[in-house]
Amino acid sequence: MGNLTTRNVDDHVIEPLKEQAKANQRSLEGEIRHLLTQQVNRLGRVEGFRERTRHLVSLTGGTVQTDSVELLREDRDR
Repeated sequence: MGNLTTRNVDDHVIEPLKEQAKANQRSLEGEIRHLLTQQVNRLGRVEGFRERTRHLVSLTGGTVQTDSVELLREDRDR
């Protein structure tokens, strides 16, 4: 595992992190490690979503799509 050092972090950032760490029964270092891991995982999920979306768009290429607003209005008018 690598090491990461961050200097010159404002106190208004550190204090809420300390409180959050205490509430989650973690050290400040553990809380920051947890938050960094969550962020990286979230970014991976977002990229996976974008990849699946591009694939779906490629499957429907050339197909005229109906505006969802029109479909909702038609449904409400029934």
